Amino acid sequence: MGKFNINNVNLRNKLLIVYFFSVFIPILLTNIIFYHVTITNVQKQKEADLTLAVRHMSDSFKNIVNDAVGISATIYTDKTLHDFLEKDYQSIVEYVNDYDLVLRNYKYSTLYASIKDFNLFTDNQTVLYAGGIRNAMEDLPNQEWLKDVLNSSTFAPTVIRIDDEKSENGFIFSVIRKLDHFHNNTKQKIVKIDLNTELIKKAFVNATFQGEVYLVDENNMIQYTTAANSDTEFFSDKLIEQDSLVFSEEYTINYLNEWKVIGIVSEATILEEAQNSRRFILYLAAINFFVPSFVIIYITSSLHSRLIRILKQMKRMKHQQFNSIEGVEYKDEIGQLTTEFNRMSKKIKDLINDVYLANLQKKDLELKSKQAQLSALQSQINPHFLFNSLETIRMRSMLKNEDETANIIKNMAKILRNSISWGKDWVTVQEELKMIQYFLEIQKYRFDEKLNYHIEVDDDAKECKIPNMAYTPFIENASIHGIEPKLGNGLIKIKITKEENKIVCQITDDGVGMEKEFLDEYLHSLQTNESMGDSVGIRNVYYRLKLLYGNQFEFTMSSTISEGTTVKIICPADSSPNKP
Repeated sequence: MGKFNINNVNLRNKLLIVYFFSVFIPILLTNIIFYHVTITNVQKQKEADLTLAVRHMSDSFKNIVNDAVGISATIYTDKTLHDFLEKDYQSIVEYVNDYDLVLRNYKYSTLYASIKDFNLFTDNQTVLYAGGIRNAMEDLPNQEWLKDVLNSSTFAPTVIRIDDEKSENGFIFSVIRKLDHFHNNTKQKIVKIDLNTELIKKAFVNATFQGEVYLVDENNMIQYTTAANSDTEFFSDKLIEQDSLVFSEEYTINYLNEWKVIGIVSEATILEEAQNSRRFILYLAAINFFVPSFVIIYITSSLHSRLIRILKQMKRMKHQQFNSIEGVEYKDEIGQLTTEFNRMSKKIKDLINDVYLANLQKKDLELKSKQAQLSALQSQINPHFLFNSLETIRMRSMLKNEDETANIIKNMAKILRNSISWGKDWVTVQEELKMIQYFLEIQKYRFDEKLNYHIEVDDDAKECKIPNMAYTPFIENASIHGIEPKLGNGLIKIKITKEENKIVCQITDDGVGMEKEFLDEYLHSLQTNESMGDSVGIRNVYYRLKLLYGNQFEFTMSSTISEGTTVKIICPADSSPNKP
C-alpha cells in the first residue's frame, strides 16, 4: 500500500474532506454552545422585560394618584378656600358671591384626564348643597373610613377604594384629605377626588406582561386585579399557581405606603419564547448542514455545465450564429473565459452590422427621405386650392379693377415658386412664416375677409432652422377643413416659442372641429403611415419630421366639434437635427 498523498485524491473527495473537518464538526459544536447560551439569555431577558412591565404599571397607577394628590395639596394650603368653608353665611346672595370668587375656577376634572369627579364635604350648614360642595358629612359613603380620616393626625391624603353600585365598574378609587392645615378650624372639611377608573384599568394592561396583576394595600387586601375569576378579597400564596413566577413592586410614598403591584405569570410563558428560540436554532443548524452540502454539489456541476455551454456556443459560430452566452458574469477562470468569448462574438457581430447592415439601413433611409420629399413636393399645396384660387382671381379681375389682385397673384407666384423649385431643405422660422402669410392672404381674398389670422413668434425662435414647409400643410388643413365649412367668420392663431432647446409651434382654429372617433382614427393613420382621406400633405410632412428627428419629434392634436382644433408640433431647436 502506497503512502497517502492528498494530491492523489479526486476533487469530489477533497471537497468532502474539507466539508467534514471545516464545516460539519465546527458547526455541530458551535450550535450546541449557541443553543445553551441563547436559551439562558432569552429567559433572563424575558424576566427583565416582565419586571419592567410591572414597574411601568406601578408607575402609571402612581402617576394617576399623584395628579389627585397634587390637587389635594393645593386645596389643603388654600387659605381663601379655608375661610370660605369656615364662614357662616347670612344669606344665599352672600354665599353665591363668595362661591363665584373662590370655587368657580376649581374645574380639575376637566383639566386632568385622571380626575373623574371633585367634591368638598363640610358640616357648615350655611353653605349650599351644590357646585361640588356637600354641606352634610353623612353624604360620604362608608362611614368606617370617614372616622379614620377625621381622627387621623397625619397631613398626608388617604387613597381608598369604594364600592359604588352607580359606577359603571362597580367601584371607584378616591383620594381623600382632611382640610386642617390652618389653626382656626371650627368646621369639619374634607376634599374627595374620584379617580378615572377606566384610566386605572388601562394602567394595569401591558402587552408585555401576559399574566395576572394585583394591586394590594398594606393589609394585603386586593384593591384591584386583572384576574377574570378572582372571588377573594385577600391576597395569599394560594393565588400563586404552581410553576408561576411572581414580580412585585412596592410603593414607599406615605399615601401608598406598603401598597404593592404584584404580577403573576406562568413559567410556560417564558419558556414559550425559549421554545421559539430552540426551534430557530434547530432550523439554523439544519440550514448549516444542508446548505454546504448543496453548495459542494452545485459547484462541481457548475464547472462542468459552464464548460460544456462554452463549447456548444463555439460550435454554433461556424453556422453564423454569433450569439453571446447569456447569464451572470462571474470572476473565476471559467467566468473570464466566458467574458472573453462574449466580447469576441460581439465584436464579430458588430463588425458585420456596422459595415454591411448599417450601409443597407442608411441607403433605405435615404430612399425613404427622397420619396417623402417628392411626395411633399407634389402635395404640399392642394391642387384644388390652386385651381379655386386662380379661378376666383380671374373672375374678380374681370369684374373689378383692383390693385389687390396683383398682390394676390404675387403671393401665389411665391408659393408656387417655393413649392415647385424647393430651393433648400432647411429654412428659418421667419422664412416659413412668410410663406404662411402669403397663403393666408390668398385665403382671405378667396373668402372675402371670412378668414382672420394672428401670428405670435418669439424673437429667439425666428432664426432657428426647421425643415422647409414644415408648418404650411397644417395651416392649409386648418383653413380648408376647419374655417371654410364654418358658418360665419373664423380665426387661425399661430404661436411659435422657443422653450429650452425646443421649438414649439401651436396652431389653433375655431372652425368646425372633429368628432373624437374621427380624430383617434386620424392620429392612428399618421402613426401607422396609412392613407386616410385627402390629408396627403400632413401625412407626408409628419413622416418627414419623424424621419428627420426620430424620438425628438413630438406631435399632438386635439379637437372639439363646433369649437375648433389645436395642433402642437415640437422639434429640436438645433439647426442640424439628430438623425434617426
